[in-house]
Amino acid sequence: MRVLIVDDEHLARALLREYLSGHPDVEVVGECANGFEAVKAIGELAPELVFLDIQMPKLDGFEVVELAGAGAPTAPHYIFATAYDQFALKAFEVHAIDYLLKPFSRERLAQALEHARSRRPADAQAAQLAAVVSDAAQRRGYLERVLIKDGARVHVVASGGIDYIEAQDDYVQVTAGGKAWLKHQRLSELEAQLDPQVFIRIHRSYIVNVGAIARIEPSSKDNYCAVLKDGTRLPISRSGYQKVRELMR
Repeated sequence: MRVLIVDDEHLARALLREYLSGHPDVEVVGECANGFEAVKAIGELAPELVFLDIQMPKLDGFEVVELAGAGAPTAPHYIFATAYDQFALKAFEVHAIDYLLKPFSRERLAQALEHARSRRPADAQAAQLAAVVSDAAQRRGYLERVLIKDGARVHVVASGGIDYIEAQDDYVQVTAGGKAWLKHQRLSELEAQLDPQVFIRIHRSYIVNVGAIARIEPSSKDNYCAVLKDGTRLPISRSGYQKVRELMR
């Protein structure tokens, strides 16, 4: 079993590697000290199992799972290493994703490896990883930043700087400060992660930052559009018009 270790603490990585050395069927293919290294390593090394710390600088464990492609056919299995409280741990148990509560023993690690050896089929694993990412976002509150993978690069866009988001099939186009990026996510999923006091779904295809709106004006007899501060014009549905009016009072 090919294993990748991801933890920002050197001692934690060393301890985990020592514990894993007692399992002859485990090959440690790499170690990473931060989330960006982890995303790159998962893509290049194709590990079957990732021991992933949750609380790390730059990217946390959940963001690593998101960027590495939780729904990809070759997605690895994850065992989270965490100091989260019991409420959060319960959420992992519900989704059948194992965890190691720091500090953990050799015996607890061995138990986690057994869970990995009897892992679920890839499609079930992918669906449950996506659920974990969604649950994590809700526990942490609304998104403060949106992560967009562009080949080997990762763009980190502050949520407050986003002007609007447009649906494009299974993707969304995120526009901020005159620049636009495509992200593989459905508009409804991203909408659920954004602060509804800041972002409004004004149309089935558009979410807009209220602070980016300059004015609302008629586009025809019964239709309206939002004119943004940069001059962009976005259509507003009837239900969207009511939301905008209430929030901009």
